[in-house]
Amino acid sequence: MSGTLNKVMLIGHLGDDVKMHYFEGGNSIGRFPLATNETYTNKQTNEKVTNTDWHNIVVRNKAAEVCEKYLKKGDKVYVEGRLKNRSWQGEDGQTRYSTEVHVTDFTFLTSKDGQSTAPTASATSSTASQPSSYSPPAQNAPEDDDLPF
Repeated sequence: MSGTLNKVMLIGHLGDDVKMHYFEGGNSIGRFPLATNETYTNKQTNEKVTNTDWHNIVVRNKAAEVCEKYLKKGDKVYVEGRLKNRSWQGEDGQTRYSTEVHVTDFTFLTSKDGQSTAPTASATSSTASQPSSYSPPAQNAPEDDDLPF
């Protein structure tokens, strides 16, 4: 295979509200932490174990404004995008590194009333309100399986 692929798909819960940063020229960036969980049963002790991973999510421009308006801490969301690594100098002179998910598509999975799924949006569209072609998989699996979602 001669090509490469950098694609991330996550379903998780917001760990905090969307933090917005605005720039000259009208551009903006929204950032928020996203928690994904892996739950399994320890075969030796028969207890349920949950591991949580945190992901740094970055959304741009109109899509960021939509996320800021409709998402809040604890909401469930599907995000799709690509991994980006960045580095910077800390105040102590040390080089710091961060891996971020730069979002191209997202779907709100918690509605305003907190019961059903909400609209889908594309972070790459100019209006950020066009539906995405993605539909989250139906979760018909038994509840005692070892799937992380």
